[in-house]
Amino acid sequence: MPPSPPQSLARPLDALNFFLADVRDGLGPYLAIYLLAVQNWNEASIGLVMSIAAAAGIAAQTPAGALIDRSTAKRALIIAAALVVTVASVVLPWLDSFVLVAATQALAAAAGAIFAPAVAALTLGIVGPRAFARRTGRNEAFNHAGNAVAAMLAGAFAYGFGPGVVFWLMAAMALASIFATLAIPAAAIDDHVARGLGDDHERGAHHDQPSGFKVLLTCRPLLIFAGATVLFHFANAAMLPLVGQKLALVNKNLGTTLMSVCIVAAQLVMVPVAALVGHKADVWGRKPIFAVALGVLALRGALYPLSDNPYWLVGVQLLDGVGAGIFGALFPLVVADLTHGTGHFNISQGAIATAAGLGAALSTGFAGLIVVSAGYSAAFLALAGIAAAALVLFLVLMPETRQQQSAAPPSAAPEAVSSTV
Repeated sequence: MPPSPPQSLARPLDALNFFLADVRDGLGPYLAIYLLAVQNWNEASIGLVMSIAAAAGIAAQTPAGALIDRSTAKRALIIAAALVVTVASVVLPWLDSFVLVAATQALAAAAGAIFAPAVAALTLGIVGPRAFARRTGRNEAFNHAGNAVAAMLAGAFAYGFGPGVVFWLMAAMALASIFATLAIPAAAIDDHVARGLGDDHERGAHHDQPSGFKVLLTCRPLLIFAGATVLFHFANAAMLPLVGQKLALVNKNLGTTLMSVCIVAAQLVMVPVAALVGHKADVWGRKPIFAVALGVLALRGALYPLSDNPYWLVGVQLLDGVGAGIFGALFPLVVADLTHGTGHFNISQGAIATAAGLGAALSTGFAGLIVVSAGYSAAFLALAGIAAAALVLFLVLMPETRQQQSAAPPSAAPEAVSSTV
């Protein structure tokens, strides 16, 4: 197993997660504000273009995971994806047609599929499975800190220069993330461990790649976790864009700034939450922690309709820091538990991310249609109901995965997934 990374490797990993934070999520909720406040699009059209972009990300997730499993040029993949996302976003102010906006955002989403599995693979390949939980929590903490700083800068600059400033901020973050990636030596990454092989792997051995969905369908716990992830994203993805639209309708000039306040508030909560998950996931187990994320998500959706006051909306948004902070830190851990020793860690991440992307893509379109027909409160309550249903199903069906890695030898963990090799 690779030892815990020395300070010379820990710092570049920290910097990569910090600077890549703003790039890997793309424009996110800022896209909704820009299209509503500057281009004067309606909520249904905004939801549709965001759904198209999410669909492109869905199509790219599983191939991205397979590519990362096979590739020994993971750093180059991250750099190329960062450049594509940035260019696709920077050109947005010069585009005014639905087709062109949808196309550029679809391209950005497809390239963005590389980031999460690639960073997880780099981390696993550097620190090994025993230190993976703690390092993943630290990754997420720096990621959320980067998002918070980027959002604060976006809010401050947007107040003086308009919503378009977020595009240039993303370009600057992308450049910094490229330098951070290059600071990680390629030789420090064990590409076999990075794809989920055990410490006793044979470096010359060949491991066939099953399709991502075959991996899911032949491992029941992985399939259940994928279903819970889909419902989590279906309930979660539309909430922040809807809050941003409500804030923009109250004051178009302050919409981007208020959205930044929402994002910063949540991200500041995510930092300690992610760090806590990294420290305690091996102690408390994965299942109860993820159940908390689903419960908090349901509560958040139920609280939004109680008031349109910006202070209330920002306050409720703090709960996003709990749910998203848990999910971001826990997702790669559960996948690593269930694929340890198979060599299919990254393609499994991609397959579940594909399913999750489907939930997110449907979420924004679904919520946009409800807003148009029944209002914002009805949309929030519908999303809260989906999160509550997901919580019940998860508690009933999902086993604890924490002992999976240590309880079985690499060649047998998990039995269902290894049967596909």
